[in-house]
Amino acid sequence: MSDAAHPTAAEVRAAAEAVKVALDRHLDAVERRTGDDDPAVYDAFNELAAAAEAYDERLYDRYDEVTPFEIPGSDDSMPPYTGPEEPNAVTVLIRRDYAVVETQRLLVQAQRIADLDPDVDGPVIDDDADLAAEERSGTAAIVGGSVHAALGVLFGEYEPDEIASRHKEFGLEEGDSTLWVAAAEDLPEPGEWLNAPFEQADPQRVVCRFDVSSVFDDELDEADGHDQR
Repeated sequence: MSDAAHPTAAEVRAAAEAVKVALDRHLDAVERRTGDDDPAVYDAFNELAAAAEAYDERLYDRYDEVTPFEIPGSDDSMPPYTGPEEPNAVTVLIRRDYAVVETQRLLVQAQRIADLDPDVDGPVIDDDADLAAEERSGTAAIVGGSVHAALGVLFGEYEPDEIASRHKEFGLEEGDSTLWVAAAEDLPEPGEWLNAPFEQADPQRVVCRFDVSSVFDDELDEADGHDQR
């Protein structure tokens, strides 16, 4: 793409000013809303989304920079928010996917954790030979060759954030991840949802969400390739 095809600095500045105007209009609509489904708020949201997208595109095309926020498009946007205006509690829902790419590394690391902590739950005896070895040594074969046991030891020992930061060390490969922050009227009673923790996840109560996926990197790579042509 030639330099002439890029937006001018003035066009980028104008797009930024349009975002500021749209922000003011959106806030004004929210302050004057007449109900949960006020069409003025909906229209102002869409105008803000369009202005932000236009600014993001021009900023990237001109300066190869991106904004620190993303307005979801119509294809993947959350449904309209219907939760409380001032929530008294929040529910945080997290999903992280991993592929087990180095089984032996996972087993070794889990066994190392078990050896260092004799109180690790979930000892697994793989077969009679392991049982005989246990009887001779006086120590339980915690992991053996069981991936199930290894995962139980790993996730029982470390917080999810630590596993996310050290996943390669445990023979795992990251997939997509998402975090939803949903509003609630009140904190649930202790133990109320433990039998089905995700059953009542309501997208219409999500205040904000954060997604991580390689598809976003692919989109950036495609944009870079487009600029280079």
